[in-house]
Amino acid sequence: MTPTIITCAITGGVHTPTMSDALPVTPDQIAASALGAARAGAAILHLHARDPVTAAPSGDPAHYALYLPRLAAGTEAVLNLTTGGSPAMSVPERLRAASHFAPEMCSLNMGSINFALHPLADRFDRWKHDWEEPFLRGTESNVFRNSFAEIRQISETLRPHGTRFEHEVYDVGHLYNLKFCLDQGFFTGPVFVQFVMGVLGGIGADVENLVFLKRTADKLFGDGYRFSVAAAGRQQMRLASVAAQLGGHVRVGLEDSLHIGPGQLARSNAEQVERIAEILTRQGHRIATPDEARALLGLKGRAATRMPRATTARQGGQPEGVTP
Repeated sequence: MTPTIITCAITGGVHTPTMSDALPVTPDQIAASALGAARAGAAILHLHARDPVTAAPSGDPAHYALYLPRLAAGTEAVLNLTTGGSPAMSVPERLRAASHFAPEMCSLNMGSINFALHPLADRFDRWKHDWEEPFLRGTESNVFRNSFAEIRQISETLRPHGTRFEHEVYDVGHLYNLKFCLDQGFFTGPVFVQFVMGVLGGIGADVENLVFLKRTADKLFGDGYRFSVAAAGRQQMRLASVAAQLGGHVRVGLEDSLHIGPGQLARSNAEQVERIAEILTRQGHRIATPDEARALLGLKGRAATRMPRATTARQGGQPEGVTP
């Protein structure tokens, strides 16, 4: 039986610190939370960075380097860096860390969407940081850009390093975008497709839509793809369990949902990983190890990356070898 890969999305660039005290936002918190998720069974850690002072989403390689060495030393899990960052970042900002560290895997959004978070702002009256409310409300008018030219730019920047992609698909049209890009030679198969469901502006998080996405991917890619499901909010565990039954892999984590059950905030990323691992095991699935995930996805291995190996800091707080 092919083992099932669990990806854990640790912090993301969507949820803000006010929403949950469990959301890791400092380098120490991100490192500890990611290591806990790996110990719980996550073979892939999907990683973003945050400014260590403001906790706002950041694309600065120096901010990644504040926690990446601890992950490199503490786990064999695949370290998957975002090229999505946050809806407010430009493509050059989103590419900085991945270009610097040349990781085994990066996420890559396969089209533009109205990535909207503004309804979340109505749930809170007080905020931990001044930037949170304007950031959320500003997404009402935001288009999360991922044009064909920008997808090509990301591919041409990272493909020479042997980096492979988690192709994030927010709607069915993104599958056709991916097929076009494959035909144009932007990518080589087999591809790893992440169905991201339940984001306002993308496809809804329900079983019928998941079956439709898989059927469309089967038609476009045949045997040349593997898929995983990341469902936002309350549908996270339900659709992850269905994805595995359909032969796919799963993604959980506080980037996608802050909850572990109805009205119950998760205490950690590890708690979510433990929950889905238990569900998968009860369904008869075997959880993939990091090396099994590498083999299934054709990854180059940690040794071929430029991940930092030391935590020594220079004067001014920047890690060695990282230009602010």
